[in-house]
Amino acid sequence: MSLLKIANLSGGYGDVDIISGIDMDVGAKEIVTIAGTNGAGKSTLIKAAMGILPRISGTMVFDGIDLMKLQIEDRVRIGISYVPQVRNVFGTLTVLENLQVVEHAPAKAARIRDMFDLFPALAGRRGTYAENLSGGERQQLAFARALMSSPRLILLDEPSAALSPALTDQVFEEVKRLPQADVAVLMVEQRARQALAFSDRGYILDAGRIVLSDTGANLLANEEMGDVYIGRGQVQAAPQSPSSHI
Repeated sequence: MSLLKIANLSGGYGDVDIISGIDMDVGAKEIVTIAGTNGAGKSTLIKAAMGILPRISGTMVFDGIDLMKLQIEDRVRIGISYVPQVRNVFGTLTVLENLQVVEHAPAKAARIRDMFDLFPALAGRRGTYAENLSGGERQQLAFARALMSSPRLILLDEPSAALSPALTDQVFEEVKRLPQADVAVLMVEQRARQALAFSDRGYILDAGRIVLSDTGANLLANEEMGDVYIGRGQVQAAPQSPSSHI
């Protein structure tokens, strides 16, 4: 059963449609990756799901609730969180303060303790200003902020953006653990081969439309589509780590 169901979704800015006729779904505790070339509409689709896109039409249903009638804050209340590509933490606030200012977080003090248990690296830096964190630590803080509201779905926009390969591996390890906390993931990712290697399913966008959808493994095995949309080269599915932070 779908947790998020999108049908015939179109929208954009002004009179121009950036996405058109989108049909897709995300199941509970699934990791779903949206891939495609630059300018395909990937981030626009994520923003539409969060309610940020100024003009949309179509259908979006989350756990039986019509999202088209809800504002951003209402979507957070019913269990959707969003981690944008940039400006996803407050640099002039400490790690602890970044968590304290999150709204719609039940039992906030206890939830903050949970976040420090889930991300031990942050616990030791709770008094550090976010602008002084490493790229990987900053993304962990962005994830912790998103998890504060106990969501069932997290929307991630390019979580590996501007990170080194080593830090990308670290961030992707955190993404892989999210379903263990009963959280589904809908992720836009430019490093598509690496992301699809651990995704349950994926969608390929081109010029604002879905041109292919399949399991992550099948998309990686599709040589023709891989060359055009997700880059050349082979990526093996990453082994699952026995340890868990989430």
